Amino acid sequence: MSTTFSDTLPFSIASPARPADGPPQIRSWPATMTPWRVGRLWATRRGQRKALRDLAEQGHLLADIGRTRAQALHEAGKPFWRR
Repeated sequence: MSTTFSDTLPFSIASPARPADGPPQIRSWPATMTPWRVGRLWATRRGQRKALRDLAEQGHLLADIGRTRAQALHEAGKPFWRR
């Protein structure tokens, strides 16, 4: 059995046209729950809660952000994986 290849392909090699009104699609899956994004979110929360714990010692700074010492310590005491 032999196969003959021709110079023309049954499909187009050119990139598909994209809509002119939007950016090109980079990825086709939702990037909301990638491990890297979750890791960055947790690291950010951890840093913010540590900073809030440090602020709890300075009442005048807590008044600037509208929190009491009890509220600040409650929020700072949460684990980083909780909202």
